[in-house]
Amino acid sequence: MAKCRLFAIEHNLKEAVPGALYSKHLFGTNLSVSVVKLVMPGGPGLVAKSHSHGEEASLQVRGSCSVFLGLGEGQVDPEFPMQEGEAMLIPAQAMHYGSNTLDGQGVCMRLNVVTPPRKEFGPEDGVTYYPLKHAPKAS
Repeated sequence: MAKCRLFAIEHNLKEAVPGALYSKHLFGTNLSVSVVKLVMPGGPGLVAKSHSHGEEASLQVRGSCSVFLGLGEGQVDPEFPMQEGEAMLIPAQAMHYGSNTLDGQGVCMRLNVVTPPRKEFGPEDGVTYYPLKHAPKAS
């Protein structure tokens, strides 16, 4: 029999980019759930590279972000701003990337659900893979 699993949003986040990004993920049979939390000082400078995967539901928990559909070289990528408390569905295999705006307390946080599961995240107890456009600058 399948078991329910509890997923606390801000508990046990792992540092993926020092001083900038914390995350964690959980796999179900047909989906993966991840939390991405960007913080000061390095969080505002992190931008995801254009990537695709299965269908994604994204909920902006704190701060705001913009999701851009990556249309390709020479085209203007459409922007979809998300404010705190808003959610977005990103179609499967749509190339996309994002930029983040931290709130007044220096935090931007999103909860993402993707189906099928994003196996590139790696093991549940490991640091979640985050597709960065550029490597973070050394402090």
